[in-house]
Amino acid sequence: MLKLQIPKNRMNYLIKQIPLHFDAVVLEQGWEYYHKGRVTEVDLKGMNVQATVAGKKILNTMLNLENFATSECSCSYDGFCKHIGATFFSLYAPYGRPELLLQQLKQQIHTRKKPARGAALIQERKAAAAAQANVPLEEAMPVDWHRFFEGKFHGFSISHQHSIETFYDSALESLPGYAANWRSSTRELYMFHIVLFMMRKIEQFYQETKSSYLSYYHENGCKIAAKNCEDKLVEFVERTDVNISFEAEPKHWLSTMKMLGEFALQGKDSPIDWLFVYRFIWWKLTNHSAAQKEEIQRLEALLTKKDLLARKKDTLLAARAHFDIMQGDMDRAFERLGQLTHPNAKDYFLYLNYYSNDKQWNNMLVWLRWLFTSIRNANHDDFRTFCQYWLDTTKHLESDSEWVQVMESLLPRSYYYYTAYLLQTKRYRQWVDLQLANRISPLSLYGTELKAIEEHDSALLLPLYHQAAERAVLEKNRASYKTAVRLLKKLHGIYKQLGQDDRWEHYVYRLADKFSRLRAFQEELKKGKWIR
Repeated sequence: MLKLQIPKNRMNYLIKQIPLHFDAVVLEQGWEYYHKGRVTEVDLKGMNVQATVAGKKILNTMLNLENFATSECSCSYDGFCKHIGATFFSLYAPYGRPELLLQQLKQQIHTRKKPARGAALIQERKAAAAAQANVPLEEAMPVDWHRFFEGKFHGFSISHQHSIETFYDSALESLPGYAANWRSSTRELYMFHIVLFMMRKIEQFYQETKSSYLSYYHENGCKIAAKNCEDKLVEFVERTDVNISFEAEPKHWLSTMKMLGEFALQGKDSPIDWLFVYRFIWWKLTNHSAAQKEEIQRLEALLTKKDLLARKKDTLLAARAHFDIMQGDMDRAFERLGQLTHPNAKDYFLYLNYYSNDKQWNNMLVWLRWLFTSIRNANHDDFRTFCQYWLDTTKHLESDSEWVQVMESLLPRSYYYYTAYLLQTKRYRQWVDLQLANRISPLSLYGTELKAIEEHDSALLLPLYHQAAERAVLEKNRASYKTAVRLLKKLHGIYKQLGQDDRWEHYVYRLADKFSRLRAFQEELKKGKWIR
């Protein structure tokens, strides 16, 4: 039983293509071949399905899941043969009964014109091959460049752990040279599209390998390559005056931004942060209000569509709010963002980074307050970034009271940031209270932290050691009793330092009395010569 199951959208594409290319008789012969079990060794390589079909001799078929017209078989039949048909039915089997689909397809074939065959089909295949063999032209549009890129990497698939690295390095090495003699403005944009192509392919690889047994390695490789691509795009935008570039190549840029919108506004699960790339580049195109107006109209038209998936609607709302921000209408932007189903704090670090670099601390504060509700569910890295932005902003405010309040409300996640800040600002009593509230043992704290408080006022540490020692005793085992004694030794030293020996004796005898039934603990106290 064949186990290969291609994505449903690809299966639907094939079902639409079959009536356009097949004769009904040949298609039925293909079903008979499939029914007799003659299709074997079905494999997916990139966007091609390759299979072996046993007829009078062993034949090889290839079905292209993106451009079905280029599918082929090693037999001598001049057109779409029964072997390709048999391979198609083997792919459909996981989705339903091929014999029922056969009847539907035959009916569709009878109601259309005869399929393109013979010389016309050969010409079509030659044209497709020529397009793949062609070189990119300077005057061509970006969509043509992408067709060329696809042709250069036609059939590339993820076959081992380092395939993503191979693709990334190969694309950067092989594609730029074609534009070496172009004018600089077009060459720069061509380089931009190489990175866009790489990002799109990385996303494709990510989707294709989700169910692979090596999915963890592939996913990790995709994310690393995706981040490298994003960094290259940012580098491109930072070194290029995109407004001047837009004026030099307006048609190319309009096509580029339309293409970018198609990639970025789907709201798909992807290793690429498309929303960041989309907004970052639009933010740089400040001198082209007509292009902005056209994009805004497109976004609003998309938002009026019914039955939008929550993720896609959130993406469209965030993109539309971005143009409000560009136009200085923050209230309208926050109104739109308030409609988000699942706000993700990381999506808005773009603004925090911009306002931080521009030293617009009041705007930073506005965004930090808005992000507060969504940061609780953020991952560790995003939470840390949020806290760092807050801390940087606090340094430029008259008071840190709001920062302290935020850190307290985010406990225990904010413990490390808050405790470091309390020490930095010498709020030692609050620092000790924080450790007590979180039941942190002095043995788990850094010696430099304890030493700083001891030098300031060693009495502040007494409740911390009391709590930790008694908690250790309550664990009721020999190891925990030894831990308690270590803490008591330190506690004894603090009492002596404070000149409160009487208070120490009173405390240790009260402790011995409280746990008088714990014989092992009593023995540890006697070893320390604290009781007789």
